[in-house]
Amino acid sequence: MKQILKKFTSQVAISVTAIACFSSVSHAAPLLTNGVFKVGLEATYPPFESYDSQKKIVGLDPDFAALIAKDLNAKPQLIDTKFTSLILGLGKKYDAVISGLYVTPERLKQADAIPYAMTGASIIALKNSTTLPKTENDLCGLKVGLQQGTAWVASLKKHSEAYCLKNKKPAIQVMEFPTASEVSQALISKNINAQLEIAPAAKILVEKSRGRLMVSSSRLIYPLPLGIYVTKGNTALVAAIKSSLAKAKANGQYDALIKKYNLEPIH
Repeated sequence: MKQILKKFTSQVAISVTAIACFSSVSHAAPLLTNGVFKVGLEATYPPFESYDSQKKIVGLDPDFAALIAKDLNAKPQLIDTKFTSLILGLGKKYDAVISGLYVTPERLKQADAIPYAMTGASIIALKNSTTLPKTENDLCGLKVGLQQGTAWVASLKKHSEAYCLKNKKPAIQVMEFPTASEVSQALISKNINAQLEIAPAAKILVEKSRGRLMVSSSRLIYPLPLGIYVTKGNTALVAAIKSSLAKAKANGQYDALIKKYNLEPIH
């Protein structure tokens, strides 16, 4: 895992648009409206973000939003937005997106990103199924469900062509659904054979399935860093967020959050 972290962290460092350095968090102040740090997310994705019994949005990303807002002397405001529209709302509806989004070349064409954690996907299958795929190679010929807009849609289609078809195996049938929970329901109903979901969320979905689902993969699939996205070219806010994360790493708050949500740190 350490080698994976080093590899992907270095890739992100190369991919992210060059950012001017700012010596003080105060540079971000004019970019926030009335001292409010507005954050876009989709609150249907525990443990990253979801509504609790009091109708409050809780999870990893709200915790990071609160940590950064406090350092910016601002109040966090969480704006629940459809997953596929999150990047489009940057600079219009909110200042940043913190919603379990991987850092990918495609997204970096639309926005700048600050890596804040490392994770990967798990394969979920029916517990009593005769089909228990352990790696992406085992998905050939299967109907695989994913949440619409996730980075793995393109990854699976590419793998289907580069591995499955090349080795004369049947293609992976990629099926997209509006939410991760709807993918799980399709799996339980046997409309799909497997689900690909980010590891911490996969664990929650399995726990909520009342013994019907299980994580069948033997390792993380497509490990990548998660990123906090901001409007492309907003170097002041990027520098401010990086400064906030650096302080959180120094005082132990960062490591506490990473441990709490079972993720890998970005060094």
